[in-house]
Amino acid sequence: MMSIVKLPVSTEWLLHCATSLAQLEPGVTASAAQLADYYDLPAPYLAKQLQALVRAGVLAATTGPRGGFRLARAAADITMLQIVEAVDGAAMPYECREIRAQGRGALPPEECRRACVLAEKMADAHRAWRASLAGVTLADILAELPAHAPQRTRSILTGRT
Repeated sequence: MMSIVKLPVSTEWLLHCATSLAQLEPGVTASAAQLADYYDLPAPYLAKQLQALVRAGVLAATTGPRGGFRLARAAADITMLQIVEAVDGAAMPYECREIRAQGRGALPPEECRRACVLAEKMADAHRAWRASLAGVTLADILAELPAHAPQRTRSILTGRT
């Protein structure tokens, strides 16, 4: 059985919001309030999370009555990894604390000079996970949506078709 990396709920929110923004016509924005309403999320918290994507260069924000968020670059140039790292950072979720050298079952120090095989396998899995996310762009996601999805998203999110 494979373990799943546990990410904050805000990661899901921002992946969906970025995908929704990618469906808008070029130059069209959606406010944090519109996105929050679209997904029934708390607007103030979502607005704060969206700023992480602005800081990472994934989204651009404009102020004023017609302000809001839009993609900062083409959907083909934004990966899932960039979105995940903007929210969660790049640190590996597994940290080996070398418990193999502790307790009644402690291994002798000479057997602990090499990196722990479990830590190595977890690092391999983390690299594979990151490579998988890095290989998927928002454009790839859009290509897998039903044909009617962008029109529906634009209509509900911004009132435009």
